[in-house]
This record gives sequence, C-alpha cells and structure tokens, in this order.
Amino acid sequence: MKAVGFVGIGLMGRAMVRNLMKAGYDVTIYTRTKEKAQGNLDEGARWADTVAECVKDKDAVITIVGYPQDVEEVYFGSGGILENVNPGTLLIDATTSTPELAVRIAAAANEKGLSALDAPVTGGERGAIAGTLTIMAGGEQDAFDRAMPLFQAMGETIRHQGPAGTGQHCKMANQIGISAAISGLCEVVAYSKTVGLDPALVLDTIKGGSAGSAQMNLLSPKVLAGDDTAAFYLKHFLKDLKIAMHESESRGRDLPGARGVMEKYQMLEDQGYGDCGTQTLYRWYE
Repeated sequence: MKAVGFVGIGLMGRAMVRNLMKAGYDVTIYTRTKEKAQGNLDEGARWADTVAECVKDKDAVITIVGYPQDVEEVYFGSGGILENVNPGTLLIDATTSTPELAVRIAAAANEKGLSALDAPVTGGERGAIAGTLTIMAGGEQDAFDRAMPLFQAMGETIRHQGPAGTGQHCKMANQIGISAAISGLCEVVAYSKTVGLDPALVLDTIKGGSAGSAQMNLLSPKVLAGDDTAAFYLKHFLKDLKIAMHESESRGRDLPGARGVMEKYQMLEDQGYGDCGTQTLYRWYE
C-alpha cells in the first residue's frame, strides 16, 4: 500500500501528510484552498484539482475535514469518494464526526467492495507534527490491520474500539475529558486572580501534582499571556461537544459538566471567537 489520497489540509492534515511522506507513501492531496497545501506540495505531495482526482486509483484515502456536513459531501456528494475509488480501496475518515455518519459510510463502502474506518485523532497540531497522535478506530478488524502501517506513520497510541462508529464514540469521550481539563485550568486562573494570588506561580506549583493535566501544561502559557492563537479551533471543539451531548442525551444520559462547558463555548463563538483556540474559554471568566 503506497498510493494515498488525502482530503483536507488544515492544522492537523498538513502535518499528517508530511509524516506519511516521510514514511515513504506517495500522497496526493486535495483541499478547498490550494494555498493551504503549498507547504506539502513543496515537500513532494501531488496536487489534485478535485476530490475525484485525488482518490482515483489509490490504495487508501484519508479524510480530515471540518464538520459532519463536509464529511458527507466528500463521501456521498457528486464527484465524491464513494463513486470514484476502485474496489478494495481502504477509506479512513479522521475527522471528528458523528457515529451515525460513520456507520452510514461503512455500510455504503461495504456495498461497493470497499473497507471503511472511522479513525478520529487527538493530540493537536503538536502531536500531528511529532507523529504522536492518538488514533481511535472503529470498523472491521481486517480494515484496521490493513491501516496499521498508515496509522503508525502518524500516531503513537493506536486502538481499535470496535465496529463502525465506535472510533467516533471514543473521540466524544476524549473531548468530554478535555472540556473538563480546560475548564479546570481556566477556573484555577480565575480563582487565583480573585483571591490575589499570582496565577503563573500557582500553576507552576500545582501542574506537577494531582491537579496537573496535559491541557494545563499545553495551554496555561497561552491563558496567562492572553494568547488566543489556535492549535485547535474553538468552533471545532464546540462542534465536538454538541455531538457528544446529542449522543449522550439521546440515550437518556445527562452530562452537566460537559454541557456547561459547551454552553460557555457557544457564548464565545457567538461573540466572534470561533477561530480562536480552545484556551479562549478563559475569556468567559473575565
């Protein structure tokens, strides 16, 4: 398996493509704005003018786009993936999307003699660059086994969760955990300021103990500096939390902590912070 089509060159996609090429894969890329892909093209990736051209005659196709509607378009739309790949092609959607859509893609792929995995990732832009992403996959075991060399080029912790849709459910659990960690960081800073402590000193004191987290280590410098630059977009994280809440509430399970964080992010997006990073939650407390 050497020829890979890759659809979606954003904060994560560009680094994932780079690591695939480092591992020896011949990667053809498509994204809506070609300028975003120029770095990958300069490094040897091939450009395709359409999704159909990108995925034609490929051993595997990887997608990582913005929203479930984008996933639906690139897979099911006119000129999309499902009608333009050869039988036997391995399809991997790394977008954080809905479990229901993942099941639909897998069923449609099976009807056409294809294999499909929902394999969302976590680790942010830093993990994508380092090739240390966590990859959580749903789909048939045979497809997962075929995909493993691709996954190993991009990630470090790689787990098969079960049938189609379970990769997305695992990603929802991941986002719920992240929401609590970011909220905790922002509340530590808010409390420290309220009682007259130096937030930087407080965070330096507690980050190595039981209160510490990967999110605290990663985002506290930006929170302290008032830096809203995105390593992961607020608007995309809000989308993820909405999916998680829908999946939970449709099964009669309330998650009040995650729901509260989601509502705060919604307020911030309404105020124009959607293209900022997830750490911008600190602004709600200000």
